[in-house]
Amino acid sequence: MKGTWWKLLGVIILIYVFLTGLLVPLKPGIIAAEPSTAKCGQELKMTVKGYNSHFLTAAGQIGAWLKQDEKNALKAVAISPVSEQELQLTFDIPAFLNSKKQVKDFTLILDNPVDGPSVLPSAVFISQDSINPQMAAAEWQQHSLTDLQEKSAFNFPFRNILSETIRNTYFHVPQWFAMLFIFLGGVIYSFFYLKNGKEEDDLRAAAFTRVGILFGIMGLVTGAIWANYTWGKPWSWDIKQNMTAIALLIYFAYFVLRSSFDDPEKRARLSAVYNLFAFATLIPLLYVIPRMTDSLHPGSGGNPAMGGEDLDNTMRMVFYPAIIGWTLVGFWMANLNFRIEKIRWGLLQNAD
Repeated sequence: MKGTWWKLLGVIILIYVFLTGLLVPLKPGIIAAEPSTAKCGQELKMTVKGYNSHFLTAAGQIGAWLKQDEKNALKAVAISPVSEQELQLTFDIPAFLNSKKQVKDFTLILDNPVDGPSVLPSAVFISQDSINPQMAAAEWQQHSLTDLQEKSAFNFPFRNILSETIRNTYFHVPQWFAMLFIFLGGVIYSFFYLKNGKEEDDLRAAAFTRVGILFGIMGLVTGAIWANYTWGKPWSWDIKQNMTAIALLIYFAYFVLRSSFDDPEKRARLSAVYNLFAFATLIPLLYVIPRMTDSLHPGSGGNPAMGGEDLDNTMRMVFYPAIIGWTLVGFWMANLNFRIEKIRWGLLQNAD
């Protein structure tokens, strides 16, 4: 038990990640609102489709606003639930926008005590034929949005476009983190080999690198599945996808190099040097270059990842354990692979 506790811990954590990550429901949200365009001075009748919402249950207690900014919001004059997931809204749009722009996007905000607040950014674009800030200031009514309902529950956030695919955060991203930690373990053993010349260190480095590639492939596949649902196709030649593919090809070349030498000592020494080089390329390929380029992927184009827009406190309760769980299981797999290779190496030595 002394040497297996961390393996059991990794399995238990992953069971928790699978059960919690797949079964905990998402918060109510807004999938779509139609129409998406309107003109000033007209009545706007809007059909809203909710997600995990309870419009009929909350009938008579629903508030709806079209929010332009912190000062300007338009309250719905009529709210009619059609079903638990569908709502009809009516807005009387003033003759002028309180804006110097010809067209302005408005965020739709729904609120009720059953679901809490739901938000759909840029739900509708309203245009005006002429700009008159003085008339607009007189026509627009100020509506306070500070007293929205707060519903406390263990739910994952509803993100527009992502919807249920947000659960892939507990698999795709932690597998990348685990890949990096496993590759780091391999490069440490490569360093030990260059320092001490022990064959076991070379075998461990190869085992860790082999499992690291496996996790990289799993991360690439789960990312492609996610991209197919959110970006429209599994591979869009996004900069992060391209750099990841290059990084994995560099690591595939590690095993091509190992198979090119019959002399065990030369193979181990050159492989160790190459492993140090391969790990050094991960930083610019996965973290530097994507941040310097616009990308569909979070954490690119200078934008930080894993912030409040990507994770909330509920998700962090699953996301961080997922990183630990995948990493521990990856280390376990690497140790098993090392033991297999050690047995095979011993058999070859005895055969000679």
